[in-house]
Amino acid sequence: MTPVSRTLPLASPAAQWLAGLLLAALMICTRGQHFASVNALPSASWAVFFLAGALLRPMWTLPLFFLLSSALDIGSLAAGTITDWCVSPAYWALAFAYAALWLGGHVYARRLHDGIWRSVPRLAVALVLAATLAYVLSKGGFYFFSGHYPQADLAGFLARVPHYYPRALGTLAGYAAVGMALAVTAQRLAARRAQGALA
Repeated sequence: MTPVSRTLPLASPAAQWLAGLLLAALMICTRGQHFASVNALPSASWAVFFLAGALLRPMWTLPLFFLLSSALDIGSLAAGTITDWCVSPAYWALAFAYAALWLGGHVYARRLHDGIWRSVPRLAVALVLAATLAYVLSKGGFYFFSGHYPQADLAGFLARVPHYYPRALGTLAGYAAVGMALAVTAQRLAARRAQGALA
């Protein structure tokens, strides 16, 4: 049997709730411009979906976090802290992009993660694949279907990739790496405490 400290998603219900609340707080603090924004931090939304897929068991966390992100956007729009530039017929492409990130985390946690250093390259591959698909769905969806780019074509979209994709991937990787490191550390500490209690 695989040791508890090497498994994902998080094992205990308390850890599940705590991780879910921390991920929600991270999204609230870093998404858009609203009452809780931490202006020095980039949006953690992509990482929240990836980490939710990796660390949380219930599948309903995916639509729940999408509802949270949408509520934050609507609240920011109503408060006048963002414009309606991003709210277009292409907004629903975000649902598919977030699902790709959640699925990337889900597959990584259940198929590739083993809690030791050799998991790092696997995590990197999972992040790149999930980020690439999410980028194509979200940015491609916005570019082709928002109505803001009447002359949209594939060449125009590809020309934008080097400018926007590396930053999106870097932000996702940074937040996800910290989140995974904290989750693995917490699980190892919990496993040691459990072993100590049995000794």
